[in-house]
Amino acid sequence: MSGWYNPTIARITLRALLGRKRALLLVLPGVVLLVLTLALKAAHLTSPTWPGEVLGRVGFSALLPLTALIVGTSVLGAEIDDNSILHLLATPVSRASIILTKGVVGSAVTVAFAAVPEFVAGVIAMGKVGGFAVGLGVGAAVGSVVYTGVFLLISTVTRHPVAFSLAYVAIWEGLVTNLVSGAKYFSVEQYALGIANAFAKDPDLSPHLTATTAVILAAIATGATLTVASTRLRSFTLAGDA
Repeated sequence: MSGWYNPTIARITLRALLGRKRALLLVLPGVVLLVLTLALKAAHLTSPTWPGEVLGRVGFSALLPLTALIVGTSVLGAEIDDNSILHLLATPVSRASIILTKGVVGSAVTVAFAAVPEFVAGVIAMGKVGGFAVGLGVGAAVGSVVYTGVFLLISTVTRHPVAFSLAYVAIWEGLVTNLVSGAKYFSVEQYALGIANAFAKDPDLSPHLTATTAVILAAIATGATLTVASTRLRSFTLAGDA
């Protein structure tokens, strides 16, 4: 088993992620967003700003991070918590391969349960497949990848990844980045909105970064979080110490 991507680990991770109880948790946020979009569309709102305000702000500040949190803290955190990670570390698989494989699987699942509903909601809101819907889908897809890296990293530095991840989303993404202007350069939500707006051209998405800046920072953030997570995983010993 060599290389950066391990199919065996990928299958095991995907099977664990899509277990019955967790799958229901993953489906729920997207369903809520779609039902909300249908209700607003059926209400025949005269305000032209609601798609950007609701699907951009609500979708990217709630649906996306919540779904990514469930996935990102599950792909590795549960194994660390019950020490089953030690069996995986005892196999001849590099730590980088473990992190990258779980990152790929986690990102793909988050895209399926967060980015796809965003795209569908955009189509419903606008009544067509256009730049707005595509922007929501692409922005959410990029956000899915970055958030997965962040939550994977959190899983390697604490035994309570869900609590710390919730604190990160609520305090950093929800509060600090809205109060401190410079914090936008370290906000996954802003990366996603900046990229989404490159396609949507909708000021109601309230992006604070250009698409170019958002792409560059998203790539740096993803690479940095996965690299540090791999380094952290190398510090784990077969005695279970981190």
